[in-house]
Amino acid sequence: MNKITQLFNIQYPIIQAGMIWCSGWQLASAVSNAGGLGIIGSGSMYPEVLREHIIKCKKATDKPFAVNLPMLYPDIDKHIESIIELKVPIVFTSAGNPKTWTKQLQNHGIKVIHVVSSVKFALKAQGAGVDAVVAEGFEAGGHNGRDETTTLCLIPMVKEAIQIPLIAAGGIGTGRTMLAAMTLGADAVQIGSRFVASEESSAHINFKNTVIDAKEGDTQLTLKEITPVRLIKNPFYNKVAEAYEKGSSKEELIQLLGKGRAKKGMFEGDLENGELEIGQISGLIHSIKPAGEIIKEIVEEFRIAKQEVLTFDVKN
Repeated sequence: MNKITQLFNIQYPIIQAGMIWCSGWQLASAVSNAGGLGIIGSGSMYPEVLREHIIKCKKATDKPFAVNLPMLYPDIDKHIESIIELKVPIVFTSAGNPKTWTKQLQNHGIKVIHVVSSVKFALKAQGAGVDAVVAEGFEAGGHNGRDETTTLCLIPMVKEAIQIPLIAAGGIGTGRTMLAAMTLGADAVQIGSRFVASEESSAHINFKNTVIDAKEGDTQLTLKEITPVRLIKNPFYNKVAEAYEKGSSKEELIQLLGKGRAKKGMFEGDLENGELEIGQISGLIHSIKPAGEIIKEIVEEFRIAKQEVLTFDVKN
């Protein structure tokens, strides 16, 4: 056991990211049942929908699971109410000030982990009293940090700066990348993109197939003036790129983005007009499999890679 497996009472230090439109109770419970930590992504759920997913997840697994809680969610107080009432054991907060809800959640026995993209925000999260942080590198899919710090650089810098447990995210989707992150100082890894292409993911099959067809260079971090987001290059992304070439203003970019782009692309499967949020690791994702099988593959590859490293000797 390590700091994270002890903190969460899980078998493997593998956390499934709480991705909007992809992470419902089916995926969260499957990951938890396989020995990792499953997360329900509440950012795309109305309060009554989140309640339903928490209740179903508790019926589907007797293992710990979590809820991802974007701090900018408009009805966050209702989400908090459901999380406390239904006794969710762990909450991952993101996109906001960790001080806002951490103590209240912890007062109800809930572990709080905050997602950050820099050393500065990792220190702020530690100061707010969170139980652990997720440090997410530039390679990650979805909404991302503005500094474009890669996971390879970010993890050791955050590790050097904080005393609380550290979870690495961004560009991790295999056992080898998991070993690399933990060698850099992480106590666990958070994986998003690989679980998008799982059978239990609530992502549309069109989106899943696009992910497994993606190659190196098929994603791009864009819309930094609004909220940085990594997208697969599709017709909507091309419109964004054209807008930049024309020197469009922030207001024009906001108008182009509109509302519901992520739902349209990832949940409804509109590959032309929707946002398709995925990480750079998509170039290594080649098939859609059950979440439990994905966990087994990652763990086995991790063990093999670790043994390979242990048998390597640097000669003087």
